[in-house]
Amino acid sequence: QARLVESGGGSVQAGGSLTLSCQAFGYTSSRYYMAWLRQSPGKDREGVAVVDYDGNSNYADSVKGRFTVSRDYAKNSLTLQMNDLKPEDTGMYYCAADRRGRLVNGYPGPQGYWGQGTQVTVSS
Repeated sequence: QARLVESGGGSVQAGGSLTLSCQAFGYTSSRYYMAWLRQSPGKDREGVAVVDYDGNSNYADSVKGRFTVSRDYAKNSLTLQMNDLKPEDTGMYYCAADRRGRLVNGYPGPQGYWGQGTQVTVSS
């Protein structure tokens, strides 16, 4: 059964860094987009960074220049390096994967595979 497992969340002060990791199990990821999304208190879930099966990546404007997403196709994993964190980056971060035809606004949709989430808290 397919599943995604995130790790690496935590609490950090503004300006600090965190690295999130996602390990995928149970499916062949080569034809899937993989992404990080987040949900902050009182806000809708939003896409943060996405990588397609050719290694092309896109970022939300709010994280460009601060976050870097990388994908290891051999290990079926996804990493998000987050630098210069801001309080507004606080939220639950989810790893997700989906086929191209089911993307919603360029990110995995509800039919995709989703992890349980890892909390990131940035204090000012």
